[in-house]
Amino acid sequence: MIATDKRPDERIALITGSGRKRVGYVIAKQLAASGYGIAIHFYHSDETAHQNASEIEKLGVPVEVFQADLTQESEVQRLFADTMARFGRIDALINTSSIWRAKRLEEVTAANVLESFRVNTLGTFLCCQRAGRIMVEQEEGGSIITIGDWAIERPYLDHAAYFVSKGSIPTLTRTFAAELGQRNPKVRVNCIQPGPVMFPDAMSEEEKRATIEATLVKDANCPQTVALAVQFLIENKFVTGVCLPVDGGRSVFSPFE
Repeated sequence: MIATDKRPDERIALITGSGRKRVGYVIAKQLAASGYGIAIHFYHSDETAHQNASEIEKLGVPVEVFQADLTQESEVQRLFADTMARFGRIDALINTSSIWRAKRLEEVTAANVLESFRVNTLGTFLCCQRAGRIMVEQEEGGSIITIGDWAIERPYLDHAAYFVSKGSIPTLTRTFAAELGQRNPKVRVNCIQPGPVMFPDAMSEEEKRATIEATLVKDANCPQTVALAVQFLIENKFVTGVCLPVDGGRSVFSPFE
């Protein structure tokens, strides 16, 4: 294993999909505030990714921006090689990169299903695989966090391809927890299953109110709750292979039933 004399403020987190102003960016800020150096990943959102990096850099931590298509194995390998070349280690991987598109079941094509699997499942798998190979060689191990969805247990309409692809994430999480934990007990893999933690830009006020009312806690649009869950899973050394709903109670109760 690679022994290092790193200090706490030298921990490095790679957050895929953090180039946009979405949940990945909020997670990046949370970890940066805790002293993590941040590797921001983006696919298309070049300008926003660099804006995010500039804002996070103000927190006094090292930040770097990396572009990659996570559905391509060679680009995933390059992403992790470049991150290691810049930082020398990866202590946390948070997989927030995904696609979420509405489409009636009758209109879903094979290409739609394959696209969802490539981005939401394959991309996550490849990143976990590369990060895991790095972390098992680190004396301190590391923490990998996948992002699922609470609604794979109670799916709503018009997102069949998305839910099928996200339904693979709990199994992927447990598989990597077992595989990597056997190679280095200090490598842990966990999953967060978010609820309505960030409203889509086009959501109407009526839809927002209905979404809030559908939760037990009568709250929504709270991405910081996911960032706090990420930090908990990274820091709690006795938790691995779990799927944690961060959904305001939607997975256990619906006021409309």
